[in-house]
Amino acid sequence: MASYNGSISSYLLISLLVASWRIYDGGKILVFPLEGSHWVNMDILIKALHSQGHTITVVRTTQSWYIKEESLHYSSITIPVIDGVEFEEFVKPIVKKVIDIERGTSSVLNFIHLQIEMFSAMSKVHGLECDMATAVLEDKDLMKTLEENQYDLVLTDPAWGTGILVAHYLQLPLVYNVRWITSGEGHLAIAPSPMSYIPMTGSGLSHKMTFTERVKNMIFYLLWELQYRLVIQPHYQAVCDEFFQPGVDFYELLQGADLWLMRVDFVFEFPRPTMPNVIYMAGFQCKPAKPLPQELEEFVQSSGNYGVIIMSLGTFVSEFPHDIADVIAAAFAQLPQKVIWRHKGDRPATLGNNTLLVQWMPQNDLLGHPMTRLFVAHGGTNGVQEAIYHGIPVVGLPLFFDQYDNLLRLKKRGGAKLLSMATVDKNNNFLEALQEVLDEPSYRTNMQRLSRLHRDVPMEPLDTALFWIEFVMRHKGAAHLRTESYRMPWYSYHSVDVVLILLTVVVVLILLLVAIVRYLSVRSCLKRKIKSE
Repeated sequence: MASYNGSISSYLLISLLVASWRIYDGGKILVFPLEGSHWVNMDILIKALHSQGHTITVVRTTQSWYIKEESLHYSSITIPVIDGVEFEEFVKPIVKKVIDIERGTSSVLNFIHLQIEMFSAMSKVHGLECDMATAVLEDKDLMKTLEENQYDLVLTDPAWGTGILVAHYLQLPLVYNVRWITSGEGHLAIAPSPMSYIPMTGSGLSHKMTFTERVKNMIFYLLWELQYRLVIQPHYQAVCDEFFQPGVDFYELLQGADLWLMRVDFVFEFPRPTMPNVIYMAGFQCKPAKPLPQELEEFVQSSGNYGVIIMSLGTFVSEFPHDIADVIAAAFAQLPQKVIWRHKGDRPATLGNNTLLVQWMPQNDLLGHPMTRLFVAHGGTNGVQEAIYHGIPVVGLPLFFDQYDNLLRLKKRGGAKLLSMATVDKNNNFLEALQEVLDEPSYRTNMQRLSRLHRDVPMEPLDTALFWIEFVMRHKGAAHLRTESYRMPWYSYHSVDVVLILLTVVVVLILLLVAIVRYLSVRSCLKRKIKSE
């Protein structure tokens, strides 16, 4: 026993020494974040890195609406920009049009117009991002300051490209907090991704596809490629051509990051090939539930044995059509459960006494409450990961982008029921979906199984992310984990040149064999002819 206690004491002493070393010898990290919910994720990483003694500098713009200029956890550099994108005002009209199209209140012509508008919007967003990158790279004083600060690495969300460009300019190791990149889903840029079983975002497909579905999946892949090649890449390549030496390709810079901290895992994602420098940290933002505010706890407890349902459709809930909101409120009113609904805008006319409308809710804490029975969600990555972490079944109302695909992954694993905007308000569909998930035990059982799988890891996701970020800092990069495939021309990557050479050799041998046989045959015929004469 004494030996055992001594081992524990030694372990604690070593841990304290390591912690002291980290605080004393912290690194310097330059962060280029993304706005919106992406910033929520990045901020969690920043706080964790700060707690380990690292110094964080966040680059933001004068148009930033989520990223504050002052913080206890980081210092900031604010880049003046003339124009910017107000995210909510940018997305809300698109969400409204998507809902109108799904509900059949908009024409095919409007659908085509929406696609054109989406292409135009993407071009504008990335064009503005490249304006920011240009402003940073043109500011000689700023670049000199960044060089003199001797940062250990750049941490960025590669859905926008400024951090990638600055990291290349400063020749610093590059770490991604990633699921999406400028060209789409992150794996597609770095890992082999056969379209036969890897569904494209927006396709609504799983990893088990029929021939027709594989055709659809390939079409979606080509559309994503077309959007990137024609709409997005030219903006970033123009910056590369202006500030870097000839031959620097932006897509190769993007692919060449040292570490990809991926915000998914294979409890959530369908199985697919991966690479050594892809580290999975799904649910790193999730944590055990904290006590609820007193008034909210009293409301939850008032539900008795029936429990509570929580509903949140993210930032764009105020764009929900009033008639659908009334249908949803009427369905909630028929249930014995209490409901906490994050809702903006006008109060639904059919709201029941069992439903509490709130402007904001502690979503993670509510999902982790023992009396929570169901989560009605739009399918954003953060909400889906929190539902998995706490083992709460979902009724999904996806709106756009990856939300349907996220919820589909839960549905395929038996943890969610999906409804569309076209069907949610018809034939009591919403009420029946709620009752099915509440009354059928398999939904909760399946989500709890996913929760156990997600939690059964040797290290917490956030600790995993911290370890690998510090690993890159200690070793000045992680080149030994990077594949060189992205530097290869497409014909070498797919071995087209090798196949052509082998085919050429085979054809030459066949022709040579045919020539020899023909020669011998002709010679034999000549000999017989000479003898006969």
